[in-house]
Amino acid sequence: MRRSLLASLLGVGLILAGCGERQSTGERAPSATTPNAALAPPATTTTPTATPDQRRAAGLAPTPPTKVRHANEDGSETVEETTGDAGTHNALLAAVASTMATATTSAAAATAASGTAWQEGVNYTRLVPAQPTSVAAGQVEVLEFFWYACPHCYALDPLVESWRKTKPAFIAFSRVPVTWSEGHRSTARLYYTLESMGKLDQLHTDVFKEIHVNGDPLIGADPNDGAGAERVQTAFVEKLGVPEDAFKKAYHSFAVETDLQRADQLEQRYRIEGVPTFVINGKFVADVRSAGGPERLIALVNDLAQQEHKH
Repeated sequence: MRRSLLASLLGVGLILAGCGERQSTGERAPSATTPNAALAPPATTTTPTATPDQRRAAGLAPTPPTKVRHANEDGSETVEETTGDAGTHNALLAAVASTMATATTSAAAATAASGTAWQEGVNYTRLVPAQPTSVAAGQVEVLEFFWYACPHCYALDPLVESWRKTKPAFIAFSRVPVTWSEGHRSTARLYYTLESMGKLDQLHTDVFKEIHVNGDPLIGADPNDGAGAERVQTAFVEKLGVPEDAFKKAYHSFAVETDLQRADQLEQRYRIEGVPTFVINGKFVADVRSAGGPERLIALVNDLAQQEHKH
């Protein structure tokens, strides 16, 4: 992304500590007792339009294809759908960390002032009613909604990977790639294909690096061209030792289609409007901004999961 565009992007405040908002189309999300800023619906005003590149850089969900204008809390306005163009993100990665610190100050300050570890409605949102989970008895489900082309997800992922390897055994952790548009769905299909082949642990970080370090969005020239995305992704995994025939077979398998359908359902159930977003046991929603920082987010997830495990 050009420096002028980056400056403009930062000027309108679209980088929000790794969490963005998707514009409402009138459907109701599961209600929260005290919604945090990440889930609250924006007011409608007349404000400058945010470009697709700006929304991508902020980790925002695409706006609905209806072209209805909705204003964001940060003062921007969205009118068109985002596609997965990760090549513009490289210049933003350095800005993400510094902006995170600014955007999480309010939540951290509120928590410190209260004298308590975590505050409902400040650090996390409680969903009412709670949503069903799909884990065994005695397990606590933790979901991370993410997008491979999101710079905030990329910045947070090393911490998530470290936590995943040391988390308590009672936490059943799963990532859920968002499927907001065809571009998002293409990288979600890549995720589930690698998972079905038993290659995800080996190649998950490589996918992030290919997009954010090498500047290859892994979706082809046209984000709506599924065949083009498949060709690009097949060439990518072949370089990493994955046989083409096996990859293509898994790519169109029933298992992968089922996983994509489940991702759609979970995204709709929790009304995921920004990434990365964590959902704990179908009851609590939190992100980097609400928790007060990346490390605090992981601590919050652990504490809420521990609380659920005791019940």
